[in-house]
Amino acid sequence: MDIPTKLIIGLGNPGKEYERTRHNVGFAVLDEFARRNAISLTKREHQAIVGDGRIGETRVFLLKPLTYMNLSGQSAASFLRLKPLELTDILVVTDDIALPLGKLRLRAEGSAGGHNGLKSLIAHLHSQSFPRLRFGVGAPRDGSVQVDFVLGQFNRREQGEVDEAIERAVAALETWVGTGSLDQAMQKFN
Repeated sequence: MDIPTKLIIGLGNPGKEYERTRHNVGFAVLDEFARRNAISLTKREHQAIVGDGRIGETRVFLLKPLTYMNLSGQSAASFLRLKPLELTDILVVTDDIALPLGKLRLRAEGSAGGHNGLKSLIAHLHSQSFPRLRFGVGAPRDGSVQVDFVLGQFNRREQGEVDEAIERAVAALETWVGTGSLDQAMQKFN
């Protein structure tokens, strides 16, 4: 009997200069998820940092693409060629400027909404029908250029809200993995 298997992809950019930026909340959520569930995120393959662990009876893979945001789909497609999964067994964690800071939104599918990481995933997976957890990072209010805003770090006041939202995001992922139900996670965390 096959064991249930899930893949969680956190979107972000590699490198110290991108740590703790708005665009890297997907990486931050995956790091916290790995820490809380004792999953080592150290293996390098598929142009990514990969983790492999178990939560209950479910095998969980974690994927942090190292291809930079705009090419995230290459890494995911490479992983899925060797470990084919249904799209419903994949969940992508990404930043979203259309949501207020700290707001979480789980969806079963959807468009890229202008997000280049999601555009790349949709192109390489040949579908937009995969679950995603959108993590609100707010929108620029001071006339900042969007790219500068998302590549900027959270200020001290924002970081407290972000840390709380990361905890909720990890709990949402644990609910999805533990129950196997995106609907249950959506009802609890949206």
